[in-house]
Amino acid sequence: MASSVRFTVTPTKAEDVPGLSDTSPDLSSRSSGRVRFGSRESVNRSEPLSEASGALTSTAGVDTPDRSHTEHGDGNAKISSVYINNSHAVDDDDFYDRNLALFEEEMDTRPKVSSLLSRLANYTNLTQGAREHEEAESIGEKRKSSKTPQMGTFMGVYLPCLQNIFGVILFLRLTWVVGTAGILQALCIVFICCCCTMLTAISMSAIATNGVVPAGGSYFMISRSLGPEFGGAVGLCFYLGTTFAGSMYILGAIEILLMYMAPGAAIFVSKHPEGEAAAMLNNMRIYGSIFLLLMSLLVFVGVKYVNKLASVFLACVIISILSIYTGALVSAFKPPTFPVCMLGNRILSRHELGGDNQCYKTIPVPQDPPVPEEASINVTSGFNGTDTSPASPATVEKTTVLWMRFCNSSELNAVCDEYFAHNNVTEIKGIPGLASGVITENIWSSFLSKGDLLERRSHPTATPIHVNHNYPYVFADITTSFTLLVGIFFPSVTGIMAGSNRSGDLKDAQRSIPIGTILAILTTSLVYLSSVVLFGACVEGVVLRDKFGDSVNGNLVVGTLSWPSPWVIVIGSFFSTCGAGLQSLTGAPRLLQAIAKDNIIPFLRVFGHGKANGEPTWALLLTAFIAELGILIASLDLVAPILSMFFLMCYLFVNLACALQTLLRTPNWRPRFSYYHWALSFLGMIICLALMFISSWYYAIVAMAIAGMIYKYIEYHGAEKEWGDGIRGLSLSAARYALLRLEEGPPHTKNWRPQVLVLLKLDEDAHVKSPRLLTFASQLKAGKGLTIVGTVISGNFLHSYGESLAAEQTLKHLMEKERVKGFVQCIVAQKPREGISHMIQSSGLGGMRPNTVVMGWPHAWRQSEDPQSWKTFINTVRVTTAAHLALLVPKNISLFPTNSEPCTDGYIDVWWIVHDGGMLMLLPFLLRQHKVWRKCGMRIFTVAQMEDNSIQMKKDLTTFLYHLRIEAEVEVVEMHDSDISAYTYERTLMMEQRSQMLRQMRLSKSDREKEAQLVKDRNSMLRLTSIGSDDDEDTDGVGGGDKVGSTAEHRRVHMTWTKDKALELRAQAHIPSGCSTPEGFRDMLSIRPDHSNVRRMHTAVKLNEVIVNKSHDARLVLLNMPGPPRNPEGDENYMEFLEVLTEGLERVLLVRGGGSEVITIYS
Repeated sequence: MASSVRFTVTPTKAEDVPGLSDTSPDLSSRSSGRVRFGSRESVNRSEPLSEASGALTSTAGVDTPDRSHTEHGDGNAKISSVYINNSHAVDDDDFYDRNLALFEEEMDTRPKVSSLLSRLANYTNLTQGAREHEEAESIGEKRKSSKTPQMGTFMGVYLPCLQNIFGVILFLRLTWVVGTAGILQALCIVFICCCCTMLTAISMSAIATNGVVPAGGSYFMISRSLGPEFGGAVGLCFYLGTTFAGSMYILGAIEILLMYMAPGAAIFVSKHPEGEAAAMLNNMRIYGSIFLLLMSLLVFVGVKYVNKLASVFLACVIISILSIYTGALVSAFKPPTFPVCMLGNRILSRHELGGDNQCYKTIPVPQDPPVPEEASINVTSGFNGTDTSPASPATVEKTTVLWMRFCNSSELNAVCDEYFAHNNVTEIKGIPGLASGVITENIWSSFLSKGDLLERRSHPTATPIHVNHNYPYVFADITTSFTLLVGIFFPSVTGIMAGSNRSGDLKDAQRSIPIGTILAILTTSLVYLSSVVLFGACVEGVVLRDKFGDSVNGNLVVGTLSWPSPWVIVIGSFFSTCGAGLQSLTGAPRLLQAIAKDNIIPFLRVFGHGKANGEPTWALLLTAFIAELGILIASLDLVAPILSMFFLMCYLFVNLACALQTLLRTPNWRPRFSYYHWALSFLGMIICLALMFISSWYYAIVAMAIAGMIYKYIEYHGAEKEWGDGIRGLSLSAARYALLRLEEGPPHTKNWRPQVLVLLKLDEDAHVKSPRLLTFASQLKAGKGLTIVGTVISGNFLHSYGESLAAEQTLKHLMEKERVKGFVQCIVAQKPREGISHMIQSSGLGGMRPNTVVMGWPHAWRQSEDPQSWKTFINTVRVTTAAHLALLVPKNISLFPTNSEPCTDGYIDVWWIVHDGGMLMLLPFLLRQHKVWRKCGMRIFTVAQMEDNSIQMKKDLTTFLYHLRIEAEVEVVEMHDSDISAYTYERTLMMEQRSQMLRQMRLSKSDREKEAQLVKDRNSMLRLTSIGSDDDEDTDGVGGGDKVGSTAEHRRVHMTWTKDKALELRAQAHIPSGCSTPEGFRDMLSIRPDHSNVRRMHTAVKLNEVIVNKSHDARLVLLNMPGPPRNPEGDENYMEFLEVLTEGLERVLLVRGGGSEVITIYS
């Protein structure tokens, strides 16, 4: 039988091994002549030689090699090797690591892991964005080491979010919202808005922790998740929202200044009540423009001043909020004195009651003698009802300013307004206090139309005949509704992006952003909800509805509740709104600059430039101009819904990005924040959309139109639409459009996913030989992406067309059985290797081409009479490398689990030896998405050489995996330089003897069988069998031959291959002595191994030793697949190297990258 040809050649002692003489410089320091084995496996495999093994003879027909000559030059000894091929023998260890000789030919494209990690460890968080990160990384440019970001969760995320969320609405409008909507509806408004931001924060946390997020906030998150079109549209919406927020804060600051701090500073003053609103708006425009100019100058001069003031402004906010809570508690036992003047159940403005603020119709004054007769009319007539002290005979009634306003005369007998005449003037407490029970009156809503009077609901209302606006009533300035209040309140919950905007300054952004943002939202939500209840429980309802505090003498309504003085709130809210305005004017230009630098909107390109230090000067000018438009609107209540639209639009797309990423299961979607779900994201998206239309449907349409126009502008070169008939036409149009879009450029690293071409082999009966290859591919894909199952049929296409169709049907049935969605491709070719090459070149369409090839390990290649099987295998490896495709070769595929055999425990071990694109990192993650491998842990091993710092390597690798969001145990295995063992030399010699014999023998078939039988008999007890290898398996993985591989390992007998032994075995085989031995066989007996082969075998043996030691119990071992030799003459040796490398492992997946990066730490 010529199917099995094996050799075991064992040198008997160190002197017989060329290059291992005990007089060589490397061994001269050792006292004994024995070989020093550098590893445990070497000792196990080369068993101690028995002293009773007989006379020791030299190797087959060759005299013992001469002692290696030592050449002395510059004091260093070098070995002059006796190997046949000495081209790499002298200085090879200076250039390549002896332990990685298998990978040395590709070190320029596949670097060692240690060098890769040392480069990655030096990356820094830049502020420019992910694109600049990747460009810099790809060209490997050196950067000056920047200061390490040190901001933690509290200072870097929590406090900035608090400062941005708490703002002008809390101090100026929340009391009015509570009074108008009632406690129940106000709680509903606050709860809906807080739910919207909380759900958005959960989605944002998932996106922000899905890689290293540079500064840029929501724009970078959305543009890198949904593409430049959505990113640009939403980025500009967020920019406009931030800019209008600056306008709103400035208008709030001016309102506080002119109404509560310095009313006399107003430039425009109306003499008539009808003109007061217009005069106030003009004042807001003038002062707002001045404030905007001053703030823009401050931002232009330097952001550092803004950042220094930020902590002061935040302190103002916190002190103001604490004063509200303190005042509410104090009011329970000592309510503050803020009397409110009422006429009947109508509230009166204290501003117009004169300097003495007398809340009476008439007041008694002492009578001065002599008393004029006409002045003593109706001294005790009691116009004030029960609220007036009875006049004594010595007093007279004197009319007040209030009488004058309603009666147009100071005379007591004047004709007065009917409502004034029929109702009494009373004073009530504006702040009854926490224990007063006023909360029952404030539970329900009281929406008003513009111009309506503010009245107490608890008292019956006399129907007014006519309401004159000259009377000192307090009127509603706008028509209110639930939807309007939602739009006005929503800006008070925005600002949740403040933490993600600072991600470049955070020590650990992936941990700080979710924790800080969600805690800030919980804190602010609690403050808002509790404030709604406290306001409703402490303040009179009619005062709550008084937006500008006219009834409490022009005080800020929330200020009346604060302790110890209203000025705490007034001053605190003024500075906090100024600070928030500065923050908006600081952040918005940087966001616009980031969008402009991405160059997705050409006309914005000029705004990417700035000062020498990077400050966005032009962007600041545009921001100030847009903010001025908001200030010209001049009404806080009109500006708030505008920015609500833009923020809601931004939050909607943040939720959409998270939901789509989760549902599409993109391989790069591995957020470290795990408390998210697509349903929550969709709920947040629906709430955002609902709030947009609830608060202002026309603003919502305008905002969506703006975003749509920006989207279409960016997507200007999109494919034209082509409508067919029905759903199929729509599908064809969408598929064509998608394929054309995919063709526009190479896929980004984040979008890389394995598009698999599975190469299957059919037997003579058209049955698939290794169906579990398809099972493995289905586990790898988890139902997503492209899968093409291909096979090659030998023959002529003209005659084999029917056979090709039958093969297609067979593969389709198998795909249905394995639940793999994909396509089938059969190619008929004269030679299988040509067919495979054609298939790899032609599979797929456009951007949907395979990027990964899955093929089986050639069964029993050593025993195969026809070498075409392993030659086809190696040719396929070369073709995939030339095509820049990744290659996966599962070894022992029959032992891989089926889809119905999930692994309940164990590990997937990754042996990361060289870096070839990150396939080894990504594949375990993809496999663990499938139910079969889900419960397996992941361990990553990498190899450290003598010159590497293994402790630092482990730290860098742990950091790298942390940024990749991959959970795995990390171990660095140290491989020290050691001498080449006798076992290594033996395996190399055996390999080369076998190769040369098969290559040079030119015998007839019968002679070849005799020669092979001779060798087989010689090695019947010396077979080298791989534990669990494919050598002894038949087509379906069922053992068809000798099954004593595991025991043969222990019973292996080592003999010396000598000329005498060969003649003796010939005699035993009854070969005539006169028969001439073929020339190749004689050469085989005198062969000396090539030095490079010895080094490669040394790599395989050493790596196999450590892999078996660490991963013998692993469920699956992933391993870098060395490249085939550049010289095709060494192909068979390459197969032997792979066998040695994977010996003793149950399930192995050899992985070879396609030359491009498939995994990234960036978002």
